[in-house]
Amino acid sequence: MTRSRQPGGGPSFSRRRMLAGTAAVFGGALLTPTLAGCSTSAASGITSLSYWHLLSGGDGITMATLVADVEKKLGDVSVDQTVLAWGAPYYTKLAMASAGGRAPDIAIMHASRVTGWAPGGLLDPWDLDLLAEFDVTEETFKPRIWEKGFTDGKLYSVALDSHPFIMFYNTDVADEAGVLRSDGTLIETTTPDEFIDMALEMQAVTGQHGLSWGYLNDGAQLWRLFYTLYKQHGADMVLETGKPAEYDKDAALESLEFMTKLVDGTVAATNSDINNGIAEFAGGRSGMLFSGVWELRTLQDADIAFDASTIPTLYGTPAVYADSHTFVLPHQSNPDETKRRAAYEFMSTLLKGSIDWAGAGHIPAYLPVVNDPAYDDLIPQAHYANAADLINYDPPAWFTGSGSDFQNYFLDSIQGVMLGETSPEAGFASFISRINTLLSKPNPVTA
Repeated sequence: MTRSRQPGGGPSFSRRRMLAGTAAVFGGALLTPTLAGCSTSAASGITSLSYWHLLSGGDGITMATLVADVEKKLGDVSVDQTVLAWGAPYYTKLAMASAGGRAPDIAIMHASRVTGWAPGGLLDPWDLDLLAEFDVTEETFKPRIWEKGFTDGKLYSVALDSHPFIMFYNTDVADEAGVLRSDGTLIETTTPDEFIDMALEMQAVTGQHGLSWGYLNDGAQLWRLFYTLYKQHGADMVLETGKPAEYDKDAALESLEFMTKLVDGTVAATNSDINNGIAEFAGGRSGMLFSGVWELRTLQDADIAFDASTIPTLYGTPAVYADSHTFVLPHQSNPDETKRRAAYEFMSTLLKGSIDWAGAGHIPAYLPVVNDPAYDDLIPQAHYANAADLINYDPPAWFTGSGSDFQNYFLDSIQGVMLGETSPEAGFASFISRINTLLSKPNPVTA
């Protein structure tokens, strides 16, 4: 997942309606796709697949290695990767390609984005029988991850991973602060006050902060922590088109109030962005860091002693915010059956070899990989693998999900709360008002 510091069978539709709808959904100018799928199977017997994704940096290098390994294993499949810019540019171009008849054979999407796509016919569903032929079944995934792939009873996405929002901690600082248990894990904290007390013990060691968490000008970081805490209340948020948002106001306000207590200048910096937060933790100037698993490699390069775990359960219900990179079949009116079958084989083979994907911090979604003893040797990855049982994706709606404007709307309303410029009540009311405006409008893809 890119850091927030900047992660057939569909309904019939007309191309004109889809082009107009997708432009509205993805907030950009109407783009004409310039990237076409690869040619059909060559006379040499090699089936060529076009594969689009938004994985760059270390993740992009790892993905390229995985793809090369799959090509070697299969022998008769070649994969042409197209890497596009993370966020709106990627989703806009993929939507235009699907609507314009120039879709790739297979692509990566965030699980949280599929809800807005599948109803409009931008994706083709996966064939469960054919998946089973390649050892991809419900039993090979955690329930929450498998179920997230379904829309209207059809499977539109198959997860490669889950990438949760977690807590890294400096084991040397924690040990000196007296908050590290004999097994090397942090003492248990089960209330907001207990967590703050632990952070203050670490702050006494670092002399700067107990916790690093960057949120400034970063709606994703704000939302990830808020939604983790909100879901720990056992609260739900239902965003149904045509109806006002359903939510637990008390849980929301209590979560925001706790977040403001963290950024008091002692527990955590009052106005840090994620870059400064990571640098602070990597430099040993704080004891803990709230961020995503995709920061693992950066911290491994920092030469500090650290471990990781899920964020402590402070409100009674274990819960973490997460998303998943998933494989999808962008809509093709007349898919080549040889290439379509090869896409299934490519995807399943990559899943089976995704232990290397765990090296980037992500939790592989394919259970045989996580259950292999080799995964237990990955530290700290094995210490937060339980997050796959606790993950909570964005509340489903046509405008939510990674790379959408939804988290930016949260930033617009809530950053002022963190800076002490407005109250939690006023900030959250502003956010809900904006969401209700969106809910009063139909999904542009299906309108």
